[in-house]
Amino acid sequence: MKNNSVLKNASWIIICKIIQSLINLIIGMITARYLGPSNYGVISYVASVVAFALPIMQLGLNQTLVKEFINAPEREGQILGTALAINILSSLCSMAGSVAFVLVANPNEPETLLVCVLYSFTLLFQATEMTQYWFQSKLLSKYPSIATLIAYTLVAFYKVYLLVSGKGVVWFSVSNVLDFMIASVILMFIYHRMSTQKLSVNWRLGKEMLSRSKYYILPSLMVMIFQHTDRVMINMMCGTEETGIYSAAITCIGITGFVFSAVIESARPEILEKKKLSREQYEKRVIQLYSIITYMSLAQSVFMTVLSQPIIYIMFGEKYAGSVAVLCVAVWYVTFSYFGSVRNVWILAEGIQKYLFGINIVGAVLNILVNLALIPIWGGVGAAVASFVTQFFTNVVIGFIFPPIRRNNYLMMKGLNPKIVIDIIRGNILPRILKRK
Repeated sequence: MKNNSVLKNASWIIICKIIQSLINLIIGMITARYLGPSNYGVISYVASVVAFALPIMQLGLNQTLVKEFINAPEREGQILGTALAINILSSLCSMAGSVAFVLVANPNEPETLLVCVLYSFTLLFQATEMTQYWFQSKLLSKYPSIATLIAYTLVAFYKVYLLVSGKGVVWFSVSNVLDFMIASVILMFIYHRMSTQKLSVNWRLGKEMLSRSKYYILPSLMVMIFQHTDRVMINMMCGTEETGIYSAAITCIGITGFVFSAVIESARPEILEKKKLSREQYEKRVIQLYSIITYMSLAQSVFMTVLSQPIIYIMFGEKYAGSVAVLCVAVWYVTFSYFGSVRNVWILAEGIQKYLFGINIVGAVLNILVNLALIPIWGGVGAAVASFVTQFFTNVVIGFIFPPIRRNNYLMMKGLNPKIVIDIIRGNILPRILKRK
């Protein structure tokens, strides 16, 4: 494999995601303006409810599949087939749970319930989209990137049709289902063309895989709780309009999220392999990844804070003026949230996944308590402050308190050295960070 394979892998993800984000940005801006804060808030609320069920559907396999493929490439067909079977079954249960929650929480809102029923089908197609981790393990992320881009483009045409024909919020909820469905079908087709191993199901293997991934289920659920509890609580305390205001600000932050995800996901296989060969090189890669993520996110935070008002007004219009204050606060927790993603790669490499539950349950409880205290006072801004406090405490402070992960915090602190970033800018380190021997 060529030395720059990881760089090419990340490049494919980033290029396709840039195009995808531009399409999504344009259509999303028009859609948000068309729906208004209230209807936009309904979709955001339902999306958060369904997001709570996502970790239950994934059962932690999304965190461990890449490692499973790397460790046992001779039975990748069984690994993928078993993972798909398990996730399809769990997705059906997760769909029922999402609908049941909205039925109880919003008993007199039939439109919200219908949007939830339709939106919950994204869980089923996200289950079949697990094929993407096989491509990641082979450093072939260009295929899922292209598949997702095709899906986004087709769905964009569908949304344009909805806007032109003046359809309601229920029709827009279907667009997310179509997105995952199209990408899933394309990925399955490409896998069957490229892989020499047929998909098969081995329930004994599935039990072994779940024994390794189970440590990620509750931690991932806790992560979803303190990522999405804010929107659910805002909706219950302040209504759908305030939810839409808050969601608009979070959407702005998420525009560049694919860049961070691409860097972390592309570095993960490299870090896992370096762990087998050399602790020095392995820790060096972790430090460099922390450095890249830190200074990229800080640059984004400064940029969005300074230009928060024009960003909101251009993207969503004056109806969403309340989103400006939310954006100025919320954008600063991005750095700490991605620290958590890098830490999870380190935890996987170290094989100490069992500690994730305790770490994340503390974060989830803290997030709920701070939201309960601040949302009634400051609304969406209070939720943004709660997210900042939670992310900082969970992904930074706990690492200094909890001995098993102190080493990670040591690597994190070394990654703050600006000299590393300066060397990256000069081009002296980047090729070595993103290479695979």
